[in-house]
Amino acid sequence: MIKEPTASAFVFRTDGDGVPKAALVWHPRLELWLPAGGHVEADESAAEAALREVGEETGLRAELLPGPSLPLPAGFPHSAVPAPWWVVEMDACADNHTREPHVHIDHVFVAQVHDGTVDQGAVHEVRWFTEQEIAEVEGLSEDSRLQVKQLFAMIADGSLRLPA
Repeated sequence: MIKEPTASAFVFRTDGDGVPKAALVWHPRLELWLPAGGHVEADESAAEAALREVGEETGLRAELLPGPSLPLPAGFPHSAVPAPWWVVEMDACADNHTREPHVHIDHVFVAQVHDGTVDQGAVHEVRWFTEQEIAEVEGLSEDSRLQVKQLFAMIADGSLRLPA
């Protein structure tokens, strides 16, 4: 089975009312609301791919929030790459990268934006969802619903802070 690296990001913002919202994109081929994401190119890390995909698909300029990881040892001679929050394997149907069923190894990141204005150059329709809307919206993939629901719970209990 062919396995390909992908990267996606759940992008959050908090408006002046203090209510956190998550940006999802409408994927026209799959007909689902999903986090922005796509294939990791040969010249980029998964973190770089996640930011590139957010920019291309939403027109938003996001910054990644550090995922859970151990700090590097003192004196370690190499640069750290932002850690994803999850890494998951998921079956994928044929697409414009691979013309047969394959597996995506998805590196899932969490990001934030300070300005939620979507650029007119966005490739996909973008919508901001509150936690309540996530629970009710039709056309959201169930795996994405479970992940973003957990992230909203972490925001609520303070274990995931959205910097001001």
